[in-house]
Amino acid sequence: MTPPEHAPAPGGPRTVDEHRAVVASLVPPAPVVEVPLSQALGRVLAADVVATVALPPFDNSAMDGYAVRAAEVAAASEDAPVALPVAEDIPAGRTDVPTLQPGTAHRIMTGAPMPAGADAVVQVELTDGGVEQVAVRRGPAAGTHVRRAGEDVRPGTTVLTAGTVLGPPQVGLLAAIGLPTVAVRRPPRVLVLSTGSELVEPGAPLAPGQIYESNGPMLAAAVREAGGEAELLRFVPDDVEVFASLLAEKAGDVDLILTSGGVSAGAYEVVKDALRDRGVEFVRVAMQPGGPQGAGRLDGDGPAVVTLPGNPVSSLVSFEVFVRPALRAAMGHPHPLRPVVSAALAEALVSPPDKRQFRRGVLDASDGTVAEVGAPASHLLASLALADCLIVVPEGVSAVDKGVAVEVWLLEA
Repeated sequence: MTPPEHAPAPGGPRTVDEHRAVVASLVPPAPVVEVPLSQALGRVLAADVVATVALPPFDNSAMDGYAVRAAEVAAASEDAPVALPVAEDIPAGRTDVPTLQPGTAHRIMTGAPMPAGADAVVQVELTDGGVEQVAVRRGPAAGTHVRRAGEDVRPGTTVLTAGTVLGPPQVGLLAAIGLPTVAVRRPPRVLVLSTGSELVEPGAPLAPGQIYESNGPMLAAAVREAGGEAELLRFVPDDVEVFASLLAEKAGDVDLILTSGGVSAGAYEVVKDALRDRGVEFVRVAMQPGGPQGAGRLDGDGPAVVTLPGNPVSSLVSFEVFVRPALRAAMGHPHPLRPVVSAALAEALVSPPDKRQFRRGVLDASDGTVAEVGAPASHLLASLALADCLIVVPEGVSAVDKGVAVEVWLLEA
């Protein structure tokens, strides 16, 4: 990399890290709610979970076979099997399990309670499968194929800690220890506002000067992928009064208002005009794409507001840099940032030295290289759709040679 040339001057653009801290401060930890296990997948545990029962709760069979006293069948072999009368059948779920008497066997199924007196299970494949009498052809050692009560979890054990993301195994464990509900962080509720009089719903005919609206659906999807709840309010016209009226109607029910567009230096910047005197600070951030940004709290004590630039790549990259980590941190995710790896550049690239650049890339896992996909222009959404990572070029760097290692953010769920 070329050595740093200069940094933003004092009073100049806000750094990426400074703006990320501002956005993070606006989205505090989400409230704790109790949800049924059926709704817990992907949520973040809000408190440690301590088991009140053993797992397994009782000694049980690990095989279909026969519960026996190991000493009584120790001499069994293929040539000299040991025959025992089958005194009982013990299917899984039987609760009135009788004691195994000396000189007998109980036919037992996987998961069924071990009878008192038995200390081993002979799997059915090592017998003749008899119903009234069984011939055992190989004797097991004591404890064979017996699952002991509490060998997985003992009562009083902390089985999951706060901050655990609940996947299928965790949900299964919670069900196994008898929890019908679990305490998790509530997903932040995000109102996604798509502004612009030129916007048209996909599928409708386009008049001259109109475009299909993409930022709203894209950002709403990004909120949901991050774990939040998104309400999409589309086609807000470039009218300050209409914009303010919609905010008054919707703002009381959300944790975050997320807008795109209307924050640059030109005319008809409806978001900036509507919010500049209502607690939202508009700044330039030393990054590309995504320089114009805004953040604050509506009227000082209302919901958080984050305003993103309108070009689609700028908007989604800004979400990745600032909003996604804030949402995930609010839900208690232990690792709110995207996974980061180092990879060698497949081709050299240049970068403005006064900005941190986020370039769209494709990672080649076979040789550990990363290649830029598409041009860096912020309106080129198709190349972002092809990317599986972002290539990060830090401030103070004007060029990166081929083969030099760079920071790469993996755009994975």
